[in-house]
Amino acid sequence: MKASVLYRISSILLVLFALGHTLGFRKVKPQWGVDSLINAMKSTHFDVNGLSRSYWDFYVGFGLFASAFILFAAVIAWQFGGLSRDTLAALRGSRWAFAICFVVVTYLCWRYIFIVPVIFSLTITICLTAAAWLSGKVSLKS
Repeated sequence: MKASVLYRISSILLVLFALGHTLGFRKVKPQWGVDSLINAMKSTHFDVNGLSRSYWDFYVGFGLFASAFILFAAVIAWQFGGLSRDTLAALRGSRWAFAICFVVVTYLCWRYIFIVPVIFSLTITICLTAAAWLSGKVSLKS
């Protein structure tokens, strides 16, 4: 398989990952038994640099922050998919940093989250790692 296809697959998976994260991270099911905790997070306000915030505000803010970065990663993956083999070969550090970042994301999902984000991040990691490896082969055409 070509690196460009793997980057484009990664991009689509990243958009789906961001969508799922954005729609799901604020949902709380009653069977979890965390209503009192969530209500406390929402109702307990404190001043931060002159602004009134709650822990729920921080939770939502950082969740949306993560969604924005996942979408940014989707854009980068899509752009990598449109680059020539020679250009990708020249971006060795960026290709591998991208793949290694998702190794870390996969570990964090496995360690702290649940199976669906693990599956998404692992699949993205595999695609990005394979694409980074395949992109290292410079075309011999001049």
